[in-house]
Amino acid sequence: MTAHTDPPDPYGGSDDERLPCGRLLSEVSEAWEDRTEDTHLDTCPYCRQAVEDLERLGSAVRSLREEGADEAPYDSSTIVRRVMDVVRLELRPGRPLPLGEPDEDLWIMESVAARSLRAAAETVPGVRAGSCRLRPVPGDGADGGTVELRLEIHAPSQARLPALADEVRTRVREAMDGALGMEVSAVDIRITDLVDEPADSGDAADLAEVVDLADAVDLAEVADVAGLAGAAGTEHAQEGED
Repeated sequence: MTAHTDPPDPYGGSDDERLPCGRLLSEVSEAWEDRTEDTHLDTCPYCRQAVEDLERLGSAVRSLREEGADEAPYDSSTIVRRVMDVVRLELRPGRPLPLGEPDEDLWIMESVAARSLRAAAETVPGVRAGSCRLRPVPGDGADGGTVELRLEIHAPSQARLPALADEVRTRVREAMDGALGMEVSAVDIRITDLVDEPADSGDAADLAEVVDLADAVDLAEVADVAGLAGAAGTEHAQEGED
C-alpha cells in the first residue's frame, strides 16, 4: 500500500516550487533580480518562461502601485480588484496535497484547499481568515501521508480567544475531513490581530487570497501592494483630518 508518496508535481517537502528542469522558483527569481550571468537560465525554456512571468507580474504590480498612489478619492476596493486580477492570472496554484485513503491516487491543489478551509474558519462569527498553509507530512510513520495546517486569523477583540481558536480548529478539521476527505495530523491556529468592526466581506476575502497566494510563491511585493489598501486608507484619513 502506498502512502501518497508520488504527487504529480513534487515539491520536495519545501514551500518553494521546483520547475520541471529541477531549479527552484526562488533560485530563478533571485538570479533574475541580481542579474546573475547563468547559462542555464539563459537557455532553459522553463526558467525563461518563469522569468517572463516574474517580469510581467513585477511590471503589473509596479503599475498598480503607481495608479493607486494617484487615485483621489481613495477607493480600496478598486486596487484590491486589480491586484486580484494580476494574482489570479500570474501565480501558480501551489503544491498538490493527498486526498482519500493512502492507496488512492487522489490529489488537490493547495490554493483550492486553502479557499475551502478559510471559508470554514469564517463560519465562526467575527473571524477573518488570512494566510493558510498546508504541508504534507512525509515518511511511513504514524503521521505519514497526512497534512499539517497553519491558519492565521483576525479575531473579534471581545472574544474569549482560547475558546474561539478551539471553535475555528473544530470547523477547519470538519471541513478537512468531511468536505475534502483530507487526513490532518495538526491544525495550528494563529491569531494575528484583534478587530472591532467587520470589514466588507468581499474585500476581506480578496485580501486574504492575496496574502495566501503571495505566501505560496514567496512574492512579498504582491503582499505589499495588497497592503496599500490599509496604508493608503490611513493616509487619506489623516489628510482629511489635517
